[in-house]
Amino acid sequence: MINEKGNISIQTENIFPIIKKWLYSEKDIFMRELVSNAADAISKLRKLADIGEAELPEGYKPRIDVAVNKKEGTIAITDNGIGMTDEEVKKYINQIAFSGAKDFIEKYKDKTDDQQIIGHFGLGFYSSFMVSSRVRIDTLSYQKGAAAVQWESSGDTEYSMAGSDKKDIGTTVTLFIADDCKEFLDVWKLREILKKYFAFLQYEIYLTDENDKDKKEDKPINNTSPLWLKNPKDCTDEEYRKFYHEVFQDFNDPLFWIHINMDYPFNMKGIIYFPKLRFEFETMEGKIKLFYNQVFVADNIKEVIPEFMLMLKGCLDCPDLPLNVSRSFLQNEGYVEKISNHITKKIADKLQLLYKKDKENYEKYWDDINPFVKYGCMKEPKFFEKIKNIIIFKTINGKYVTLDEYLENSPDKKVYYVNDEKQQAQYIRMFKENSMDAVILNTLIDTHFISFMEMQNKDIRFLRVDADIVDSMKDKANTEEESKNLQEKLEKIIKEATGADKLKVRVEGLKNESTPAVILLSEESRRFRDMSRTFGSGINAAELFPAEETLILNSNNKIIRRIAELYDEENRKEDAVFAASHVYDLALLNHRQLEPEAMARFIERSNQLLTRLL
Repeated sequence: MINEKGNISIQTENIFPIIKKWLYSEKDIFMRELVSNAADAISKLRKLADIGEAELPEGYKPRIDVAVNKKEGTIAITDNGIGMTDEEVKKYINQIAFSGAKDFIEKYKDKTDDQQIIGHFGLGFYSSFMVSSRVRIDTLSYQKGAAAVQWESSGDTEYSMAGSDKKDIGTTVTLFIADDCKEFLDVWKLREILKKYFAFLQYEIYLTDENDKDKKEDKPINNTSPLWLKNPKDCTDEEYRKFYHEVFQDFNDPLFWIHINMDYPFNMKGIIYFPKLRFEFETMEGKIKLFYNQVFVADNIKEVIPEFMLMLKGCLDCPDLPLNVSRSFLQNEGYVEKISNHITKKIADKLQLLYKKDKENYEKYWDDINPFVKYGCMKEPKFFEKIKNIIIFKTINGKYVTLDEYLENSPDKKVYYVNDEKQQAQYIRMFKENSMDAVILNTLIDTHFISFMEMQNKDIRFLRVDADIVDSMKDKANTEEESKNLQEKLEKIIKEATGADKLKVRVEGLKNESTPAVILLSEESRRFRDMSRTFGSGINAAELFPAEETLILNSNNKIIRRIAELYDEENRKEDAVFAASHVYDLALLNHRQLEPEAMARFIERSNQLLTRLL
């Protein structure tokens, strides 16, 4: 029987303190490393059994046990996998595992979090010293006649090896938890960690609280067959919804989903969900979980997952992903780019299929998915090329149209849009009364999407409904001389009423006689001001980009014509100016909120009008 002590041959001093202090910002990853090793040991034994080089015990069922003993201060991870002989312990623990740890630290000890390896895989066993003052291994090899071995180290360069009383094949790693890591002895915290990393591990994991003899774990804490492993043809809608609720703790049903199941040219499986958004700010709060052989790696890894997809929710399992490399390597890795491109293609294909085969639902989903689609178009040129013809717009008449369909009724290539249906209600009514249409673009991303679409279509111009009066809304009843006289008179009255010498005033004969006046704001001026508000920077937008507002007075409106008449009547000039002030404020209210002082004047003037009526 082996019984020896020795030193691990090292050149780097104080490697164990470095492991404990620096290695991971999330210390709980030690559990992922150790349970992953346990799963690998089981996989190796099963592989040997499949090729006839190992004999499995009668009634063999692979499993991993995690036992926590708060009183003793220990956590033990046990597998019934391949096990090790004494020579293998020397090789894999003293030499290979240690060398891997040493190389890892040499490469990454001076790196920032952004430069660390993407999945942290590769360190393995020695991550146990992150949380332990002492670590013990008891292992029995599957090989016939092998003796059980015990290896122990206290986190320095010394180790001891001796015989073990272990009876069953496999390995137990016992961690004697350090004083500054006692929180890991909480069984509920441990369960949370195991659920985080191994909710879908292919082998059953059992968690036992050894200080609670009457309540031992009687069922595995993980699901060994996640839905993404099934053939999409064998999955029901109810199963997809149930899986979504369980994984993402979202009680709302997803809108629809994409099941990825491929073996060539790389191995990748997963399910991507389009969630229903409860409010717009959720659009940036998606979560794509990345797995490696059913072991959780991280959320939202932008090197692998297209950035616009991070607005969605889903699980992707990619065993072919080179995890034990740096993020900077991944960013330049052509293989990873192929994975990212394939995910993009799958999403675009799904949207195209939905549009062609189930357009009614596509339109129903559009209000929820359009921020994602628009963001994807701006971030991924390939995505835009694939779905540009199925981008739809909801109109003020409640229909959904593509850009081409809208432009069929717009020979001048102008796309009129609304971004606040309540504030722009008067303009919407005018559009409808003139049998015109406008699209609704009212999300935060639409400001940028409008500019993007104009860049992609150089001959198209987007204009808000209050940017100009369309020719089809005008009535040419007045003669040129009448229009000129009315323009001069009303412009004089308005400027006297408002004191705004720089205000642009236009008199137009509108078909809609009930509207006395409207305010127009040039598209360029509005966009500059919106951009300034979006990006902040302390710049006074009003000073840098003064509002280029134009007051349109409707010469076909009775109030406007009466104001012009009153101004020439004896002792009624003041009444004309008074009414003009009120018309101007009403136009402003239909365009935007009044400033506090202006609102106070408007209310006072309204009270005066009521007094006159009574």
